Amino acid sequence: MPEKQNTPPKFTTLGCRLNAYETEAMKELSQQVGLDNAVIVNTCAVTSEAVRKARQEIRKLRRENPEARIIVTGCAAQTEPETFAAMGEVDKVIGNSEKMQPETWAGMAADFIGETEKVQVDDIMSVTETAGHLIDGFGTRSRAYVQVQNGCDHRCTFCIIPYGRGNSRSVPAGVVVDQIKRLVDKGYNEVVLTGVDLTSWGADLPKEPQLGDLVLRILKLVPDLPRLRISSIDSIEADDALMQAIATEPRLMPHLHLSLQAGDDMILKRMKRRHLRDDAIRFCEDARKLRPDMTYGADIIAGFPTETESMFANSLKLVTDCDLTWLHVFPYSQRPGTPAARMPLVDGNDIKSRAARLRNAGQAQVEMHLRQQVGKPHHILMENTHMGRTEQFSEVQFEAPQMTGQIVTTKIAGVLGRKLTA
Repeated sequence: MPEKQNTPPKFTTLGCRLNAYETEAMKELSQQVGLDNAVIVNTCAVTSEAVRKARQEIRKLRRENPEARIIVTGCAAQTEPETFAAMGEVDKVIGNSEKMQPETWAGMAADFIGETEKVQVDDIMSVTETAGHLIDGFGTRSRAYVQVQNGCDHRCTFCIIPYGRGNSRSVPAGVVVDQIKRLVDKGYNEVVLTGVDLTSWGADLPKEPQLGDLVLRILKLVPDLPRLRISSIDSIEADDALMQAIATEPRLMPHLHLSLQAGDDMILKRMKRRHLRDDAIRFCEDARKLRPDMTYGADIIAGFPTETESMFANSLKLVTDCDLTWLHVFPYSQRPGTPAARMPLVDGNDIKSRAARLRNAGQAQVEMHLRQQVGKPHHILMENTHMGRTEQFSEVQFEAPQMTGQIVTTKIAGVLGRKLTA
């Protein structure tokens, strides 16, 4: 009989950008120990639907890879290890902390099933450090993502993520700066700071620095970095140094994604958020006064339990009151294990209708923003030969090919769908 061929592991990533970042780390860890004939599924737990999709994906991968060993990890594996351990398609379940540890992968490569337990998931709340495995250059050839924080100390009533990610913990500023210097040396023109609760960065470090301190330090110590972005933030936690950076640092891109979730005070209280409607509006106004070209994205949940039509109207109006551009709309999905799951549910058809109305409002905001850019000059970071993004993250389609990874300065010629043209 012909000798069985060893094949490198395959990876499937579900969920957020942080999961995608960590998948890149797992690829390196698995390659270092020579793990083969394996399929790794990095799951998401943000909604019950996300867990259902993970189970569906695992069954599909088993059909496609009958001889492979299937490893399940990520937030859903952390919060519901028994769910995946009970699946006949699954060979091993590893937690969010374990997936970033070299010894986990070494153990699986040496003896996949024999002496290692099927479930390796420890108490994520006991983890006190961020993973030491940093990826230089995850992202496109033009933009790199740097994980500076993990976990969350807040307990929003709809959210299971703290139980999948653990408590907030930060990467020291010096480590972050050193990594960004390496990325710039490799030719990256833009770096994005990422985390689960980015504005909590520094609270667990000596002297308790804040996110704005980190941003200013990066821009000072890495003068050759052309563009710095920060991903989703909690606006109520924006510190004075961050506002200073928005006002004075042109290399900090004028685009913030805000974790708003709702625009009604009662719903915000029932979500156990830390801001009220007026706080969100005030922040958006203040940041735009400091940086007139600032644009906002936002997460908004449609149909949170107990939400009435008038409460929803406040969320819908927040889109224009804050002048939001890029909306991420989430129809509420009941998540067992969260306090919100015990609250009176909104009718499913009403949830769908409200989500559609929010998306329509978001589409109108995008169209207005794009029209306003026509004729204006922009510095566009090319993601491939024909597409790049402005400082505010709008897509720009080029007719003539450009060099990937370079920053091109040009006037916007027009609008085509949800893209600008140049």
